[in-house]
Amino acid sequence: MKSRFLFPHRFKLLGLILLIPALSLSILTFFFDFEPEFLMLNVFAFADVSIFSDSVYFGLVENNIANELAGILLILACLFIAFSRGKHEDEYIAKIRLESLLWATYINYAVLILSLIFLYNMAFFYILILNMFTLLFIFIVRFYFILFKMKRSLPDEA
Repeated sequence: MKSRFLFPHRFKLLGLILLIPALSLSILTFFFDFEPEFLMLNVFAFADVSIFSDSVYFGLVENNIANELAGILLILACLFIAFSRGKHEDEYIAKIRLESLLWATYINYAVLILSLIFLYNMAFFYILILNMFTLLFIFIVRFYFILFKMKRSLPDEA
């Protein structure tokens, strides 16, 4: 089966290589407020709404781009890992992909619904930030776990 929408197989390695700095930077920025001075730049913003200062619409604002860089790298790494073609891509692998994406979507939105019910203020905001990545993480974990189980259950070919 030829899937038109998957990345070439080599993108999986690129995703794995990107994942290490992306996860490191994400953890540093999210949990430790890491904002190196060299990443403080003037960037274009559609909207920068602020309570304590003037809001800017369609203009330049000074911003530390560590958070944005971490998020973009993490999303790209996970997309490359999740949606790179396997060496032996067939209908069964496509079925596992689809089922894993369905499971990931269900779990992701179940977490979001529970968060809407039980979390408030900044705790909910943090879950929303993490929610951007959980769909891909859950998909990757389930998809590769099922592939791992499948390969272990097959008899060794000579």
